[in-house]
Amino acid sequence: MVARRSGTERRLRAWLFGVVVVGTAGIAWPVAASPPIEHWQTANGARVYFVAAPEIPMVDLRVTFDAGSVRDGEQGGVAVMTNALLAEGAGELDADAIAERFAALGVSFGNDADRESSTVSLRTLSDPEVLEPALELVAMIVREPRFAAADLERERNRLLVGLQSERESPGAIASKAFFKALYGTHPYAAQPEGDETTVAALNRDDLVRFHRRYYVARNAQISIVGAVSREQAAAIAEQVVGRLPQGERAPALPPVPELTAAKVIRIEHPSQQSHIIMGQIGMRRGDPDYFALYVANQVLGGGGLVSRLNASIREQRGLAYSVYSYFAPLAQYGPFQMGLQTRNDQVDEALRVVRETLALYHANGPTAAELEAVKRNITGGFPLNIDNNRKIVGYLGMIGFYGLPLDYLERFPARIDALERETVHEAFRRRIDPRRMITVVVGGSATAQAKDAATQ
Repeated sequence: MVARRSGTERRLRAWLFGVVVVGTAGIAWPVAASPPIEHWQTANGARVYFVAAPEIPMVDLRVTFDAGSVRDGEQGGVAVMTNALLAEGAGELDADAIAERFAALGVSFGNDADRESSTVSLRTLSDPEVLEPALELVAMIVREPRFAAADLERERNRLLVGLQSERESPGAIASKAFFKALYGTHPYAAQPEGDETTVAALNRDDLVRFHRRYYVARNAQISIVGAVSREQAAAIAEQVVGRLPQGERAPALPPVPELTAAKVIRIEHPSQQSHIIMGQIGMRRGDPDYFALYVANQVLGGGGLVSRLNASIREQRGLAYSVYSYFAPLAQYGPFQMGLQTRNDQVDEALRVVRETLALYHANGPTAAELEAVKRNITGGFPLNIDNNRKIVGYLGMIGFYGLPLDYLERFPARIDALERETVHEAFRRRIDPRRMITVVVGGSATAQAKDAATQ
């Protein structure tokens, strides 16, 4: 997910307890254990997800709002700018005062916004002398942002500079073209940062309205992991989001339109390397085929150096340094995407090899040996995905935001282990159609012109 970091976080990039303490104390769970998750709601309707981690005296907290760029409407960039300005001034404090207070407490604060969500996060000691004022500061940032004119102009200029620089980035150009072609008029088509026209038109009233609508309790979820009891976690949640207006949860996003035909988009760009993105509609969070498709993709292009695509593109032909594929599940159907960079004069061959590799995999699926190797790799590495509080609070955010079951982490390895080759192949064959791919090529040489008729 594309994310923005606030000026506050940039000023507070140093860890609160020092590298040695955090680096060694971040290990909170035995590698074979999945943490039990508790769930409830605050009095005003915010959803709370909590994991007790008494091993180290720390608390990780994340507040997630259904307030990503999919809520922008015609005001592209308003979600990103609203989130970015939260800690640039709140209540009686300006950005410098907020930064100084966080620094004095020795805590780490961050805020992000992407397509679907906006978040604020905190990592702090569980010592009440540090925890209490840190929580109060976060509560004020979430509840009472100033959106001062000078801060808005500074953030606007930062966004505009970023958007202008993306004009020179073939990767950014390819990504924008891919999402636009894949999603059409759906909110997923727009870039989180908006465009130069929409960002230039935003004003303070727009940000205030967005904050008032989406930064409310019923549209919020708070994830807590740390050395506190259930009762203390409940008090923390109430302190941080309990004074937000109750409000209303954001409505469900519209369904993603089905892709009916292949399309090839070629964009000339003065670069020595061409960027290629190829894909189609993939899957959503909670999808019944999630685990089968996840494993299927690991064999195709998600497994790094041991994937089918890497073998055919890099090892056998040297067409690219790296090649990838992945599913990006969202609330609605996110993209399935393959990509690589190659010399302009190798574009045609690279496209042919990717398509042939996909078609062969689509027809035959993984071998038994490939499937077992991938399953061992996923389940063997899974404990490392939840071996510290920061990772767990991230999973809590995902589980809560997408309404996944509380035993998601506990059952994850078993659900991977239970997959059979036929199940994985059938799911991939049913969900991915090699004949209906969006293909975007951004590069500078006419010698790499692909024959569009041959690509469809």
